[in-house]
Amino acid sequence: MELDTALLSRLQFAFTVSFHIIFPSITIGLATLIAIWEGLWLKTGKPVYLQLAKFWIKPFAITFGMGVVSGIVLSYEFGTNFSEFSRITGAVLGPLMAYEVLTAFFLEAGFLGIMLFGWQRVGPKLHFFATVVVAVGTWISAFWIIAANSWMHTPAGHIIVDGVFHVSSWWEVIFNPSMPYRFSHMLLAAFITATFVVLATSAWQLLHTEHKTMARKGLSMTLWLALILTPLQAYVGDLHGLNVKEHQPVKLAAMEGIWPEREAGAPLLLFAIPDQAAEKNHFEIAIPKLASLILTHDPDGELMGLKAVPADERPNVAMVFFSFRVMVGIGVLMILVALTGAYLRWRGKLYQSRWFLTTCSYLAPTGVLAVLAGWYVVETGRQPWLVQGLVRTMDVVSPLPAERVLFSLTLFVLTYSLLFGVYLYFMRKLIRKGPPSTEQLQQQLIGVKAAGYAVALAKQIKPGQEQN
Repeated sequence: MELDTALLSRLQFAFTVSFHIIFPSITIGLATLIAIWEGLWLKTGKPVYLQLAKFWIKPFAITFGMGVVSGIVLSYEFGTNFSEFSRITGAVLGPLMAYEVLTAFFLEAGFLGIMLFGWQRVGPKLHFFATVVVAVGTWISAFWIIAANSWMHTPAGHIIVDGVFHVSSWWEVIFNPSMPYRFSHMLLAAFITATFVVLATSAWQLLHTEHKTMARKGLSMTLWLALILTPLQAYVGDLHGLNVKEHQPVKLAAMEGIWPEREAGAPLLLFAIPDQAAEKNHFEIAIPKLASLILTHDPDGELMGLKAVPADERPNVAMVFFSFRVMVGIGVLMILVALTGAYLRWRGKLYQSRWFLTTCSYLAPTGVLAVLAGWYVVETGRQPWLVQGLVRTMDVVSPLPAERVLFSLTLFVLTYSLLFGVYLYFMRKLIRKGPPSTEQLQQQLIGVKAAGYAVALAKQIKPGQEQN
């Protein structure tokens, strides 16, 4: 079998970006939660909030580190595997990525050390400020990355001179038609992902450890957050879908499995097996007219189908179709969990319901899986275009020997698998170790209350114990 350089390059980028996105999808939300807990501790003085903040700051640190290391690779792959793409779009995308480094990465790097190691070296308000800055830095990072990626889906604010893209309006480039919807959708996804990681861990701790107070507080807070965030995400997702209908109708047709050139009263397919060669679906289970009602607010509304464009301008329909249903299915599960938690709280049985706690303890990866499925919908659904309607993926692949790309892909798979195993080992170890005890917190508070580490050290030395 002859190796295909373009396919291997796409597989390599898909693998590395899929691995990378696991970690920001956790750290964006987790940094925000840590900032909330630390702020509540400063406001109320309750040690349980400090326990939560200090317990989760170590998992945050190793997850953040994994995200940084795996993210660096991606920018190099633009040059090595898609060099022509870098040449023709560099004037647009290059500055956006540089802004992410200058505004977000430097901001996070500058205050991350204080957040992680400054508990006994700075005052509590300064430490809280550092934690908030790191959290905001993750949002800013997401902003620039989503702006760059959204421009590839709904390009705007550019001119093309001799085949090269140049910026005519930075405002239109950054705030392109899909950017506000995709940024909101991604931020909410990250918050929900972290919420369910903490929710699952708290449920497990309630069942298997003695850290009941912290686990109860963590479970309670995350269930309240899930009750708010998951329906909100469904609403934002609907708005995003309407935006896709306007700007990328072929992607929407693949998501919904619509084949006719135009279809009025399109059903919502709960299940089907798309057949790209035959241009139809098999084994459909559908709710009549519901897709049209959702997307046009008219049960007889008309939607564009896949046959409206040539076969070589259609994405991999099965990949888009099933990824979309995985994402939506997980979202529905999360809403049901949040509603069940609210019902059990109302009945006064939230912390005693073993079946519910056991179920929740298995939900840690659900947010990550939903994010991955959503990104597969977004990126696969845009194909065969790299810049929607303007640049085809196949036209900008670097002319590398296929064997070299296969070799680098194999190394990535092996190395990342090892790294992920190490990451899971340390995450499991930290979670099993549990939070610092109340006595340990009291010892650490000596430094937190001091203006600096030297003052904290002086407070620990009793009069008459000084040595010459």
